[in-house]
Amino acid sequence: MHKYRSLEAWKRAHAVLVLTVRLTDRAYHPRSRALFDQLRRAAISIEANVVEGYALGSPRQFARHLRIAVGSAAEAECLARAAAELEYLPATAAQEIESELAITLKILYGLLLSIQRTAARTATARPSPFSPLPRRP
Repeated sequence: MHKYRSLEAWKRAHAVLVLTVRLTDRAYHPRSRALFDQLRRAAISIEANVVEGYALGSPRQFARHLRIAVGSAAEAECLARAAAELEYLPATAAQEIESELAITLKILYGLLLSIQRTAARTATARPSPFSPLPRRP
């Protein structure tokens, strides 16, 4: 069941989560609580959706969860930038998070495209059992 750990997408998502939690812990201030909480949730969602989609075993479900992970990564990027602009998070910390997220997003997009291409090839290679039989002339 732990085969998801071999996925580069999971490794990067996990790194984003750990980095985000560590950096927001160091910069915590009562005013930053809501923003940091949402940033952490977005980071958690990236990793959780990669694992959940993988565990479901269906390329369609995996692709769906990867799209959710992409959305969460974009959200985390936005929140990290806002935290830096509000001076809740040092600019260097926000840049570190954003840099990790940029790499993670590229990997997630690549994996998503690969799954979609494979699914498309598989769909054209064999007809669906529900497709109508060809008519005889």
